[in-house]
Amino acid sequence: MKKTFLLAIAAGTLFFASCGSGNTSGEDPVDSAKDVNDMKDTSSMSSNEPMSTTPVDKDAADFAVEAASGGMMEVELGKLAQEKAADQRVKDFGAMMVKDHSAANDKLKAIATAKNITLPAEMGDKHKKHVEDLAKKTGKDFDKAYMDMMVDDHEEDVKKFEDAAEKCKDADLKAFATETLPTLRTHLDAAKAIDDKK
Repeated sequence: MKKTFLLAIAAGTLFFASCGSGNTSGEDPVDSAKDVNDMKDTSSMSSNEPMSTTPVDKDAADFAVEAASGGMMEVELGKLAQEKAADQRVKDFGAMMVKDHSAANDKLKAIATAKNITLPAEMGDKHKKHVEDLAKKTGKDFDKAYMDMMVDDHEEDVKKFEDAAEKCKDADLKAFATETLPTLRTHLDAAKAIDDKK
């Protein structure tokens, strides 16, 4: 009886987890969101299509999806840093990541809702792997691995956001990228300064 009850709970949990994310195929949540947005891309549709479309092009929607996944990862890793880091500067950096990326994530969600862009319900597989790998580390090992990752990740983010700020055809996403860039650059500088001392 107990075993059956536990199996029922496990099955129910899996059912709700898969329904909640809309990802029943095991596909990367980032790829799933991009696929949904590709189906809504109005650049290849006539003007009399139903309003389940998105007014942004594929590149703009892809930028939003990737930024959302990256932002979720930054928040999760920031929380881990506050728990697992040995160095107070690393803990403080983690707190800054949670605060700043949560705010950026909220802005991005508002834009996505207004533009009918589907964002992933959870971070993509690549970002999940970073979180899983770092969750296994503690203390000084965590500090070094986390700060190395933060330098690499923010270098990549700055490039992506610079590209979007320059080339994005959607005015709101272009403004989001432009407004977020100074924060990302501050994060990169802070990450390098802490990493150099590890």
